Amino acid sequence: MHFAFTDDQLAMRDAGRGFLEQECPPKVVRDAWTNDTGRSGLWPRLGEMGVLGVLAPAAQGGFGGDFVDLVLLLEETGRAALPEPVVEHAAVAVPLLEDARAAAAGDVTVTAVTPSGLVPYADTADLVLLGTRFVAPGELQMRAHESVDGSRRLFALESTPAPIDADAFDRAALGVAAQLIGLADHLLTTTVEYAKGREQFGVPIGSFQAVKHHLANVALALEFARPLVYRAAWSTAHGDPNRSAHVSMAKAHASEAALLAGRVALQVHGAIGYTTEYDLHLWMKRAWALAAAWGDAAWHRGRVGRAILGGETSLSQEQ
Repeated sequence: MHFAFTDDQLAMRDAGRGFLEQECPPKVVRDAWTNDTGRSGLWPRLGEMGVLGVLAPAAQGGFGGDFVDLVLLLEETGRAALPEPVVEHAAVAVPLLEDARAAAAGDVTVTAVTPSGLVPYADTADLVLLGTRFVAPGELQMRAHESVDGSRRLFALESTPAPIDADAFDRAALGVAAQLIGLADHLLTTTVEYAKGREQFGVPIGSFQAVKHHLANVALALEFARPLVYRAAWSTAHGDPNRSAHVSMAKAHASEAALLAGRVALQVHGAIGYTTEYDLHLWMKRAWALAAAWGDAAWHRGRVGRAILGGETSLSQEQ
């Protein structure tokens, strides 16, 4: 089977990348750590561009697309470390709304309770997906929860979260996997550029074999993970009976690739990489946060193992 993205899908990706490069530079991400919302202020414009309504029916102002149309856009939001609940809104909630017009247009923000009971951006959301129903944030008992990523505001439910729909969970895990691919790619690209310009003993550190090997390991991990994310997007879009296992393979590998990219980036950058004044930590900490969100690599590997051995790929175990 030949698989490739269409020209339209690639054009949407390029348009999204250009928009985010211009409108969501590192300063916007950094400002989100200290502003009142933890967000970028770009939400209405994401609606205008169609990013939020890819999975919404065309009759409701959406794109009427599937996850193959969405996955590249989510990858770009990861590359930019966009401080918005795009996955919870566009990938998880929109397909479950009876009328997605306002959500597709960016007039409202919808987030979701994760299986761990944490709710991203709950203080600025209009609706929260709790299990299989939508509620107003004011109906829930929540408290602010510390996050390693200061621009990803988290709130913890005071009660046990309701079980989430299995398909919604898979869309969330896959959406986060796509963002992790974008994050890993950004970390690799910026670290390669740094290694080309940083000199020791009169030569760029990128010429050292040890540095080359570390960066090559990241590139290899990324190139193994990216096709798994795209395959899972295809499986999700086409209702493949093994889609849950495909999603878990994608999330596990994407998490590990992003975490490796962060470790190598920090090692290659050296002391400057440890400073909060340097932008590296904005992407590295987003990778840490998303690698643990909607099931970490260990949980998803266990799910794949159960699928291989003929067991269930349900959500009965703790994510």
